Amino acid sequence: QVQLTQSGGGLVQAGDSLTLSCAYSGRTFFTQMGAWFRQAPGKEREFVGAILWSSSSTYYADSVKGRFTIARDKVKNTMLLQMNSLKPEDTAVYYCATRDNGGGPFVVKDHNEYNYWGQGTQVTVSS
Repeated sequence: QVQLTQSGGGLVQAGDSLTLSCAYSGRTFFTQMGAWFRQAPGKEREFVGAILWSSSSTYYADSVKGRFTIARDKVKNTMLLQMNSLKPEDTAVYYCATRDNGGGPFVVKDHNEYNYWGQGTQVTVSS
């Protein structure tokens, strides 16, 4: 079992920055993949980005590429989502998630493939 606890989020203005944290505990593997998803009202949960723990390789959705950065703090057992140049369309509930990627150097963007989830945190960007 893996437990994910999120923190951060809130209300910001367009152009501002915000960092979300996801602290993890429990049984994790070197082959783990951590990801961030978001869900706006009335929309499907969408992939934001992911990081492979084995290589620290990162992957991003086109909509956030160049603005968002995912990192992992191995000492604090925390995954971070740094969001810069925020836009009103970034408004959503953000979720962290993780799965065992089995060592495969590929990104999994389907939220149904992730076993463990954080509780979600609201990010609201005003124009």
